[in-house]
Amino acid sequence: MSPSPRALPPAAIPDGCPPWDGEQTRRWTQALAPRWVPVRVPRRVVLLVDLCALLAACGLADFGVQPFVAAFVALQVVWLLVRPEVVRITAAMQVLMVAAPSAGPSVWVLPGGILLAGVCARAAHLRLAARQRQSDAALAASDGVTAPLPEAPLWRGRIFTLVGLVLVVAGAALAVVATGADAADDRQVGPAAGFFLVGLGLTALLSGVLGRRRSAALRREPAPVLRVLVRDSGMVDTEVFAADDLGALRPLFTVSLTEVDEDDDEDLDDEEAEELVDRPDSDDPGPLCEAVLYGTPYEGAELLLVRAAEKPGEEPTVERSVGPVRPLSDPHVRRELRAEKGRATRDAVYAERSRAATEAVARAPYVVAGKGVRRWRSGWPDWLTAAGAVVWAVHFAWDEDDVWWYGAGGLLGIVAVLMLPKWLAWRITADRDGLWFNGLRRARHIAWDDIRLVRCKGQELKIDSRRASFDEWSAFGFRWPWLERKLGFIHPYERAAAEITAMWREPAYRPFAAAGERERRRLLWPVAVLVALVWTAGLMLL
Repeated sequence: MSPSPRALPPAAIPDGCPPWDGEQTRRWTQALAPRWVPVRVPRRVVLLVDLCALLAACGLADFGVQPFVAAFVALQVVWLLVRPEVVRITAAMQVLMVAAPSAGPSVWVLPGGILLAGVCARAAHLRLAARQRQSDAALAASDGVTAPLPEAPLWRGRIFTLVGLVLVVAGAALAVVATGADAADDRQVGPAAGFFLVGLGLTALLSGVLGRRRSAALRREPAPVLRVLVRDSGMVDTEVFAADDLGALRPLFTVSLTEVDEDDDEDLDDEEAEELVDRPDSDDPGPLCEAVLYGTPYEGAELLLVRAAEKPGEEPTVERSVGPVRPLSDPHVRRELRAEKGRATRDAVYAERSRAATEAVARAPYVVAGKGVRRWRSGWPDWLTAAGAVVWAVHFAWDEDDVWWYGAGGLLGIVAVLMLPKWLAWRITADRDGLWFNGLRRARHIAWDDIRLVRCKGQELKIDSRRASFDEWSAFGFRWPWLERKLGFIHPYERAAAEITAMWREPAYRPFAAAGERERRRLLWPVAVLVALVWTAGLMLL
């Protein structure tokens, strides 16, 4: 039986505030756009689409399409995902551009551009129509009850504005420089990339303006109110449920929220601060709480929430949205349930392997006790992961075009210099004073009493400190739990986590010697130099 939701004090509920029950929420979910319309697109997918659209713009320019037209066509998909409000206008502009004789090879640009514009315009129309239906359904559920919003500052849009300005300036500079450099080149890839970055920057600026305007409109007058249930998901967002969904069976939407009174964080005691730091390490959802929702929820809307406190006797928290409302369709909920069952199965397997490692150390305490300095270092899981990353990078950058080869290869080389040394040669040294971690330029240290977390979860080994000055250390390597179970061996990450945990929990198991300066450091910069030389040689010779 599920525990009862954390109750909201009656004083925090506006007079006459109706519950958003299952019957009303079904009408809201039925108003969603068709499944083929891209509505709930993860941020990582948006970033990937941005990269692919940039490559598409360069590719179109490489085939003779005018740089500005190539960038505009590639941006159309980006606008459909993040700013459907402008697509009906930009789609009409795109048709006019590709129909112009100067656009490029009209044999395929004209029909392709018109088809893309038509599909994007239709999808944007359906998405905006669904927003209106959702808003109408939420207004009907509120039954005309409104209430003034608690005080909340206007912060929305600042990050988008800053990012947009940077992209516009960078893109304009690239377009101007590349136009002169590629004047004799019919492909004009550089100007197309510059125009694309300018368009992406203007899109970010528009997102900032719209976010701030919607946030201001929400606070301008009393807003519709609804009683709901909420909980923090295992990720960063907050899930919102119908007021009578006590089992939290069907989330309606997710939204990113932050507390309005963040200045109070300075007054946290040690216990609260530790709980706040520990929370992101758990993938489990938070407790179900009663809440009052201010505003009309629809895809892309801004909201304010008054939520019941997680601890009895505390005041309710006021939270404002820092991201748009993101509805959850029925197919998405079913997929998430299947994925959650799969994650639970994998977690159970990993937990079994972790218990095996802990029991092995417990049966043989001499493995960790009564020794001098102890070390754990990268091994075959890290080397396999590094090899796979290198193979993928070479395959991604492999192309006959020298500009693409050296450009993509150079960027990937920078990433390789920063990441490969840790995969190839990370090292943890334990002595009587604590743990030492090697890095590119310096070694880092955690005293035994300052360790907060030692955990191997899935493919990651993670160690963290209670001190804010220490950034979390982690390593990521290859694992095959089924094979581990069949062969009966313990993964190096699990063994390292079990041994370090035994030393952390039991002082008698800790090393009795102090590590010397040479043992503590073992810096990674020589490996980084070697990676840079090998990568550069590969770019030049392949």
